[in-house]
Amino acid sequence: MRDDADVRPWIYGGLGLAAAWCAPAPASVLPFVAQTLRIPLRIRNDSCVALTFDDGPHPQGTPAALELLAGAGAKATFFLVGEQVDRWPEVAAEIAAAGHEIALHGYRHRLMLRRTTAAVERDLDHAAEIIAATTGVAPRCYRPPYGVFSAGGLALTRRRGWAPMLWSRWGRDWEAQATPADIARRASADLRPGDVVLLHDADFYSSAGSWAKTAAALPSILDAARATGEPLVSASQST
Repeated sequence: MRDDADVRPWIYGGLGLAAAWCAPAPASVLPFVAQTLRIPLRIRNDSCVALTFDDGPHPQGTPAALELLAGAGAKATFFLVGEQVDRWPEVAAEIAAAGHEIALHGYRHRLMLRRTTAAVERDLDHAAEIIAATTGVAPRCYRPPYGVFSAGGLALTRRRGWAPMLWSRWGRDWEAQATPADIARRASADLRPGDVVLLHDADFYSSAGSWAKTAAALPSILDAARATGEPLVSASQST
């Protein structure tokens, strides 16, 4: 029968591997982690702001965002989910046709920490293929679901040549209790040139109808972004 001294190295080894696997996970909320692992929270262009939208395309939310962006003469980056591109290919194509940046958010919207690197690889390759075939654009940037990287997923992202991208400002527009005023205030508070703003044009993975509140907040966010400098640019300018 093993004593504690025999078992302890296995326990410590397992904990060490788990810690290494999860090391990138808090990068979106701990800037020093993002800096250490070279995961951009901001774009390098220090006279502009990047607006980004996750979780689409969505049959109502995406057209609403596109209309407001067009009215403001603004460009944004849309991190698309492959399973939603499969459902709404014409909406995904409309994003590209309007000149916005097409980016990758995976095929299934699942937490990366719970998936093996092989499973993430299959998911991302499948998503990238579908997105490129549908929009005519090969994604250059990748943001993981929930903004959470695993060590294996981050390494895979770089091997595939996708630029990892998180954010420096968010509207927390997925919350059921959020109002348009809340979203606009959070997204634009202390907004500075170089910031990357996280919004959502879809409610598939958040509170029902959240896209409508985001659309209502967007004019105020666009006003705040424009005040920092022109033009609004794509997230790929972080690379």
